[in-house]
Amino acid sequence: MADKRSILCFGDSLTWGWIPVKESAPTLRYPYEQRWTGAMAGKLGETYHVIEEGLSARTTSLDDPNDPRLNGSAYLPTALASHLPLDLVIIMLGTNDTKSYFHRTPYEIANGMGKLVSQVLTSAGGIGTPYPAPRVLVVAPPPLSPMPDPWFEGMFGGGYEKSKELSKLYKALADFMKVEFLAAGDYVSTDGVDGIHFSAETNIALGHAIANKVESLY
Repeated sequence: MADKRSILCFGDSLTWGWIPVKESAPTLRYPYEQRWTGAMAGKLGETYHVIEEGLSARTTSLDDPNDPRLNGSAYLPTALASHLPLDLVIIMLGTNDTKSYFHRTPYEIANGMGKLVSQVLTSAGGIGTPYPAPRVLVVAPPPLSPMPDPWFEGMFGGGYEKSKELSKLYKALADFMKVEFLAAGDYVSTDGVDGIHFSAETNIALGHAIANKVESLY
């Protein structure tokens, strides 16, 4: 049997599997089969190996003033070297970059995604190995929805307008950097009760949509 194709899924709470609750937090994690990564793995079958690298509140390339662990670009090179060889890296980030205290424009958020794409494309070799750099699939997260919790609403003040622009800008970025692209908003919405996250049904729908995209690449 041929080696399995390895896919690294790099994202935030949408990839980690955050269960939306009305009071926003604390919460728990969906079971693997109900996360989009698990649904994708189930559809792709045994010839694929799916690796989850989701972290709630992760940004593309920003240091969060409340938590030093959340800068995606500070961790991605380590994750890549740790998991090589990889065939594909799927990156779905940007929602947390819309938070009010970051003051980022949609283009600056897309530029942060561009930094991550560059890190993948230049990851050949890892540490002491000759492995090639994997392919990249950029996934634009769907726009935010109304948030019932006033703390979340303040945290993401102005974020809805920014999140609506990400799909267009990520598509332009992907075309410019010659990588693959998928707009999650073409298939799902942020239908969780908190206005940010996914229901279990939406996770499964997104996982199947991304699986279809992956299958089209090979």
